[in-house]
Amino acid sequence: MAFLNNHHTKDEDDRIQILPELDVWSVIRKIALSGVQENPFYVCDVPDLIRKYQNWKKTMPRVTTHYAVKCNDSRIVLETLAALGIGFDCASEGEIRKVLSLGVHPSRIVYANPTKKESYLKYAAAVGVDLMTFDNEHELYKIKSFHPNAKLLIRIKCDDLTALYVFGEKYGCDYETEAADLLKTAFSLDLNVVGVAFHIGSGSKNFSIFKSAFAAARHVFDEAAKVGYDFNLLDIGGGFPGEKCTSIKEIGGIINEAIEEYFPDPTVRITSEPGRYYVNSAFTLVTSIHSLKATKTQTNERSYAYYVDVGVYGGLIPILFDENYSFQPLNTKIGGELYPTVIWGPTCDSWDKLAKNILLPKLNSGDWLVVEDAGAYTVAMSFEFNGMDTPKVHSVIDENNWKYLTQEVPFPMAVEKFVRGTTLDNYRTGLSSSNKFRTNYF
Repeated sequence: MAFLNNHHTKDEDDRIQILPELDVWSVIRKIALSGVQENPFYVCDVPDLIRKYQNWKKTMPRVTTHYAVKCNDSRIVLETLAALGIGFDCASEGEIRKVLSLGVHPSRIVYANPTKKESYLKYAAAVGVDLMTFDNEHELYKIKSFHPNAKLLIRIKCDDLTALYVFGEKYGCDYETEAADLLKTAFSLDLNVVGVAFHIGSGSKNFSIFKSAFAAARHVFDEAAKVGYDFNLLDIGGGFPGEKCTSIKEIGGIINEAIEEYFPDPTVRITSEPGRYYVNSAFTLVTSIHSLKATKTQTNERSYAYYVDVGVYGGLIPILFDENYSFQPLNTKIGGELYPTVIWGPTCDSWDKLAKNILLPKLNSGDWLVVEDAGAYTVAMSFEFNGMDTPKVHSVIDENNWKYLTQEVPFPMAVEKFVRGTTLDNYRTGLSSSNKFRTNYF
């Protein structure tokens, strides 16, 4: 099944609302309970993106970042990270175009797809995106033909086999049996290989694998020197957690120790490709119950099925790949007995099941449910299956971080990007392009 990335529209309002103080749940209540929004929506906490950036720099000072665009390509996300001065990991011509349209210099992009269409290679060459990965001989001959001046990273396999998404079956060469021969071929073609890339897997839990990955990369650096290369760049990929309750402190300690052991030379640049780390906790999804059904369990207990207006196709596609989300009632006054509950999405597909065998209080049609940690592989993978609306994004920021983004970052954002004040019109920002307003409320 092809996932159509059609959630952006030409009249989408990508401005950010400035609030005196920022509390995401208060913003959600304002939008949901005032009638500003009938359809599902996200609230993007822009300061959360900034905190992630600052925390990364503090935790791993030698490791720069190239944000993985595929994880969440919302324009607000890309513009905020571009303003902070980080780089971007792009996997296609379309992603490269999107990042360049923000005014980002091509040198801040790594084309991190080891297998590339010829037309995409030609485009990368034309716009000056030179840094890219490879993992096989055929790719080297393509690069020689269509982008001979590229700066290349050899992608090696270093998998955490317990990760939610393991990439080694699809990408990467064996660092012991294949890397040296590939480097010899690249050298014979007069191609400029500058370093090594690896990715331990997305949704990884076993971060100790980073140490063996660094050791493998060191081995390839040494093999490259025998061939005639002088490597100066190591890309350690992604796989970093981004939920509210997680930390990268332990991972940072493992990586910092590995850097000191295997790459103490400060002239070797270390970069990475985090995606969910930056965006997952920054996005909160809000959806309303439009229908419900009272049922009985096998033990004759009362249970409920709720039907909401966002589903796996409209924003929660990771559920199909065994990721789970917590659904919290917006009305915190709801209490009392909890009942076995199933939550269904709005489409007619029986796969559109968001949760089962969870416990919730008795809810009613029109009640809202809140899903935190909803920024990774949601917005970017939503489409209007069955004609259902996909959630739009309302972005918010506080005064101090507004000043930071417009005055103190390497590439300040324009003040026109923001709206100030708590009028209902400002709470509509980002939502109006597909919304059916309850106009009788105003």
